[in-house]
Amino acid sequence: MANKEILLVVDVVSNEKEIEKEIIFSAIEDALRTATIKRHDNRLDVRVSIDRKTGDYETFRRWLVVEPNEEFEGGIESSETQMLLSEAKKIDAAAKVEAYVEQPMESIEFGRIAAQTAKQVIVQKVREAERRKVVEAYQDRVGDLVTGIVKRVERGSVFLDLGGNVEAFIPKEEMIPREAVRNGDRLRGYLRSVRPEARGPQLFVSRTAPELLIALFRLEVPEVSENVIEIMGAARDPGVRAKVAVKSNDPRLDPVGACVGMRGSRVQAVSNELAGERVDIILWNENEAQYVINAMSPAEIVSIVVDEDKHSMDVAVADENLSQAIGRGGQNVRLASELTGWDLNVMSASQAEEKNELEAKKLLQSFVEQMNIDEEIAEILVREGFSSVEELAYVPAKEMLEIDEFDEPLVEDLRNRARDALLIKAIASEEKLETAEPAADLLGMEGVDRELAYLLARHGIRTMDDLAEQSVDELMEVEGMDEEKAASLIMKARESWFAED
Repeated sequence: MANKEILLVVDVVSNEKEIEKEIIFSAIEDALRTATIKRHDNRLDVRVSIDRKTGDYETFRRWLVVEPNEEFEGGIESSETQMLLSEAKKIDAAAKVEAYVEQPMESIEFGRIAAQTAKQVIVQKVREAERRKVVEAYQDRVGDLVTGIVKRVERGSVFLDLGGNVEAFIPKEEMIPREAVRNGDRLRGYLRSVRPEARGPQLFVSRTAPELLIALFRLEVPEVSENVIEIMGAARDPGVRAKVAVKSNDPRLDPVGACVGMRGSRVQAVSNELAGERVDIILWNENEAQYVINAMSPAEIVSIVVDEDKHSMDVAVADENLSQAIGRGGQNVRLASELTGWDLNVMSASQAEEKNELEAKKLLQSFVEQMNIDEEIAEILVREGFSSVEELAYVPAKEMLEIDEFDEPLVEDLRNRARDALLIKAIASEEKLETAEPAADLLGMEGVDRELAYLLARHGIRTMDDLAEQSVDELMEVEGMDEEKAASLIMKARESWFAED
C-alpha cells in the first residue's frame, strides 16, 4: 500500500526535532502494528514494514515457532500467536524454534486512527531519541561548568534550561542553603553526573561541590586556566565560607595575589557567583605542617605537633586567639582539616603546654620503669626528644654521644637496657600468645579442629571475627596452612557477616 503522507510526516518530524528519519519510520511501523492488533481484538501478532523510499508498507501476520508443550491443549499456549515447528515448516521450510514465520495480510489505512496511534508512538520515540542525544552530548562533559536559566523551582530543587531543549536538575541538597532563586535567574553549576534513565532528570548539577569553586577560579583567573597557577584543593561551607589552596609554577608570580585580583575583583566575582560565600585563598606548601599553618589563616599558630601514625596534628594558638582559630561552629578548623586532609586538634598555648607536660611525665615514667634508670637520666632523654624505648634501642650511638651529659659507657649501658626491655616485652607477649585460649565460636567452627583452634589462638586469632579479618597471606604464617585451606576458613568465618546483613 503506497502512502506519500508517511514520507511527509517523517520529513517534517525529523527536521523539526532533529531526529534521525529511521527512528520516525520505526515509530510509524510500531503505530501501524499496534492499530492492526487492536482491530483484531489483540489476538494477533503482526509486523509492519515501510519502504523508506516510496512510503509503501506491507503487513505480515506472524507466529512464534515453539516446541510442543504437554501442559496446553494442542501442545501450544496460543494458536493465534504460536505455531508448532511441524506446521511452521509448511509455511517456511527454513523455520526454526524460537524464530518467527510470517504470512502477508491486509494492511490498514494510514488514516485518522493509525495517525493518532502513530502520533503517540512518535512522541515517545522522539522523547527517547532526544534523551539519548542529551546523554551523548553531555556524558563527556561531566566535571565541567554549565550555565543555564532557572526554569522552575520545586520544593527547593531547581530545574535549569541549558538551551537546545536541554534541562538540568539541581537537587535541594546540592543548592546553596538560603540562596534566593527565582524563575529567569541565570545560574552556574558543576555537572556532577549524567544518567541515561528513561524517565526523570538526566543531567545532575551541584552548587555546593568544591569542584564548582575550582571551576569558577579557572574561569575568572587566566593564570589558572593556563596552568601557570594550580589549585591544589578546596573546601566549602556552601554560601558561608570556603578555603582554596593554590601554588604557582612560575616563581615570579604570587598565586594568592593573582587569584585575589586587582582590589579583590577576581575573588569577588567568584564570591558573587556563590551567593556571597567568603573565600580564603591559601598558599599551598609541600611541607605538611606549614601547609596546615597556612590553612588555619587568619589564626596565628604558636606551635604544631605532628602525629604521623594517627595522621593528626595538635595545633596551638595564643589563648586570646582560640575562638578565632576554631571559628564559628568550628568552621575554620573544619575547613582547614578538609583542605589539608589532616585531623586537626586546635588548643590554646596553655592547654598545649599542659598536654606536653603530661605526656612528658608519662614518657619519663615509662623510661624509668622499663629500663630501670634514674629520673635524672630519663629527663635528659625526654628533653632530647626520645619518644620510645624502641628508638633508644636502635638509635646510632654517635647521635647519643652528642648529648653533653652522656659519655660512651653510659650510652652503651642505655642502649643495652633498652634492648633488654624490648626482649622482656617480646617474651611476655609470646608467653601470652602461647597460653591464649580460643573462643567458643572458633572451637565450634566447621573446618576448625581443637588443635588448629589453639594454633590460631597462638597467632592472636581467638574468635571467628578475628579469623574473618585475616587475609590469605596473613593466615599462611600459621604452621601447616596452605592457600586453599586459608581461603576456605576465611570465607567460612565471614558467613556470619553476610547473615547479619
